[in-house]
Amino acid sequence: MSRQVVIKRLNTTMLVKIGLLSAITIVMGTTGLGFIPIQPFKLTIMHIPVIIGAILEGPLAGGLIGLMFGLFSIYQNLVNPTVVSFAFYNPLVSVLPRILIGVSAYYVYKLFAKFNESVGIAVGAALGSLTNTVGVLGMIYILYLSEYLAAKGTTAKVVFSAGALNGSIEAVLAAVITLPIVLAVNKMKKK
Repeated sequence: MSRQVVIKRLNTTMLVKIGLLSAITIVMGTTGLGFIPIQPFKLTIMHIPVIIGAILEGPLAGGLIGLMFGLFSIYQNLVNPTVVSFAFYNPLVSVLPRILIGVSAYYVYKLFAKFNESVGIAVGAALGSLTNTVGVLGMIYILYLSEYLAAKGTTAKVVFSAGALNGSIEAVLAAVITLPIVLAVNKMKKK
């Protein structure tokens, strides 16, 4: 992609929207509003601004908002470390999956929106959310499995079963939250 094409796609309005949605993600992370503690899980909704940005503005915007989410994830693990923070210092774990949230959400949305706009939004949001879960857990599995399991003091079956259940709940939550927001923004755009 040439530099002129990227500059043409990144206009001032889009940059403002990317900045706003990135800021929302960071505020959600720093205040704790991006996490819903439902025992035994800590569901995240921090990826929802990434999904909304991708569906409304395209994969480039979604990818950039995801980049900000991923960079914030590294920062958050540096300032508030946990026993598994070592895995999140690696951008392949903390940044790459977050960039791919926006890319996958957009293209899944476009595929399904051909048939029904609401279905496209919901499925795009759910699969964008699952991209985060599968991407992060997949990279941990590939890069840090034994160290991660030792730090958690558990087995791979427990970690990945919990991750699958947690990720499924987050995917449904992402679809439920994203759908009305995107529909409302699209309705306002038409006025």
